[in-house]
Amino acid sequence: MSKSPARLITDVSVDEYFSEAVQTAISRRRAAVSGETAIYLTNLLTGFLTAEHLYDVTPDGVTIRPLAMIYGDAVQANTFEERVKALRRLGDIALFISGLFAHSLGRSLVDVDYYIAMGGNAYGCLADNGHRSRLVRRLQEVFMELATRFTECVDVLSEVGEKANLHNDTDILRLYEIWLGSGSPRAAEKLRSMGIQPIRLQRSRH
Repeated sequence: MSKSPARLITDVSVDEYFSEAVQTAISRRRAAVSGETAIYLTNLLTGFLTAEHLYDVTPDGVTIRPLAMIYGDAVQANTFEERVKALRRLGDIALFISGLFAHSLGRSLVDVDYYIAMGGNAYGCLADNGHRSRLVRRLQEVFMELATRFTECVDVLSEVGEKANLHNDTDILRLYEIWLGSGSPRAAEKLRSMGIQPIRLQRSRH
């Protein structure tokens, strides 16, 4: 009897699973992305499948901040490093959501085109300013590729999501919200069954 994709995530390392899934999706779609960009997409998936990386702790609670607010952080940044951090998070969040959860955007005030535009522009800004930062200089070609081939990368993530059973009626983002808000054992169990380990975020103390 064959195992379901969701089950497979729990049987191998998450990094290994998503690395193979990304490479397969790129090959199937004949996406013109480099090996370095494929690694970036893999790291994006494995990173954001931990709640503490995807969500922010805000005065209004634990949530995914709107793209406009993250863009505001970039505009108002006091240093170039802070601006880079905000732009990269903007691009990463936009890519992750539009790739894996585009269906959920239909219930919001913005659509996937908005996420694609915001994400592509964020990566483009990073690529254009690569000479000013060692980190961005190292990833400059990746950021440029993400900016110019953002839609292709969205399609790659979407195919990975379908293979991993992330595109089902049990919205993972909604499960996170339920678990974070209530500590529901059932929500935690469902997340773990998809290979996702829920981690409680701590509010910062100031």
